[in-house]
Amino acid sequence: MNRLAWWRLALMGLALAFGLLFSIPNLFGEAPAVQVSTAKATLKVEPGVADQVEAILAGAQIPHTGVAWESTTTGNTVRVRLANTDLQLRAKDAIEKSLNAQSSNYVVALNLISATPGWLTAISALPMYLGLDLRGGVHFLLEVDMAAAGGRRLDSLAGEVRTLLRDKRVRHNGISRSRDGIEIVFRDAAMRESAIAAMKDVVSEIDWQSSGSGENLMLSGRLLPAAEKALQEAALKQNITTLANRINELGVSEPIVQQQGANRIVVQLPGVQDTAKAKDILGRTATLEIRMVDDSPVALAALAAGQVPAGLERFTERGGSPLLLKKDIVLTGESLTDAQAGFDSQNAAEPAVHLTLDAKGSRIFRDVTRENIGRRMAIVLVEKGVGEVITAPVIRGDLWPHDHHRGRRHSAPSSRRLLGSPHGDY
Repeated sequence: MNRLAWWRLALMGLALAFGLLFSIPNLFGEAPAVQVSTAKATLKVEPGVADQVEAILAGAQIPHTGVAWESTTTGNTVRVRLANTDLQLRAKDAIEKSLNAQSSNYVVALNLISATPGWLTAISALPMYLGLDLRGGVHFLLEVDMAAAGGRRLDSLAGEVRTLLRDKRVRHNGISRSRDGIEIVFRDAAMRESAIAAMKDVVSEIDWQSSGSGENLMLSGRLLPAAEKALQEAALKQNITTLANRINELGVSEPIVQQQGANRIVVQLPGVQDTAKAKDILGRTATLEIRMVDDSPVALAALAAGQVPAGLERFTERGGSPLLLKKDIVLTGESLTDAQAGFDSQNAAEPAVHLTLDAKGSRIFRDVTRENIGRRMAIVLVEKGVGEVITAPVIRGDLWPHDHHRGRRHSAPSSRRLLGSPHGDY
């Protein structure tokens, strides 16, 4: 009679017990919850917000089964666990009314969180996350406007060509944007050949074709297929990254954000109850503005007295400090062609943001920084009509003194960090 060795039986029993232990969390299901996250780039959800939320619920006489502050790599949140959906709706209304009484600083959303006991969570015994087919939720199909992306890139390249030809002293009769390209008019063939030679290496994304005769010589440029494909891929990647960051505000477990076809993005949010809030967050738009700070004695005296002089606007800097900014906008996000996170080339441990501007934006930025050394320049994020200062560093030197035709910014030299501390340097 064959008998299994005792150690094999013990190993099988251990594997069975291990499997049963880690399958237990699926029996507890999920509990209704309210999640509080930040709605602004300049605001963080601090641990004190959890105490505020608990006080709000106590004042509204809404019982709960736990208020927890959580810190993750994507941001901080406060989650309130409740016994049923009726209490969940009441808690959401009370928290949102209190926290956003003055301004919409926080996103208060309905959510479902695991009801697994803490001792199981501590050993990483978590429930299986179900998809839309088993759990329900929200499905979005978004389309990226590739025509608009291509148009913006052509506008940027047209500005670069105009600046380049002016600096190279190549005369022309005008540069215009056609529906899908750039057109340049010349009076003589020599100038046209000079333009082709000047643009050959600098504007390498465009295929130039000569046409016309007499005094109406033309150069027609179209984006190369490889450049057009790279532009589309970059637009999709940027939108996917943006959507993924916004979904973090909803606290969805295992969301799906992926490309579908050449220009579409699928977003699936299993378990999301607040469809309107999800749609609002995903469809939110923001604009970037660069303005000069007025730190003159007159402006500071007016700020201390609670007044705003003509030609200035009052903003709040990160940390809550008030600032007076000039109404004139130096640059907007339309001049920004790319932004990449990285590190300061002089201090590898310090994070920095490397910006790429188009030709027009690069020229304006260079001139403004050259004329305002020692003054502060504010980067303002405007969302839903409300602007906040992300950072307002001091200008220590003019930027892009060389190679400004393409607006390139390869690294952040010393004392020229693009995004530093509120009182850092440019």
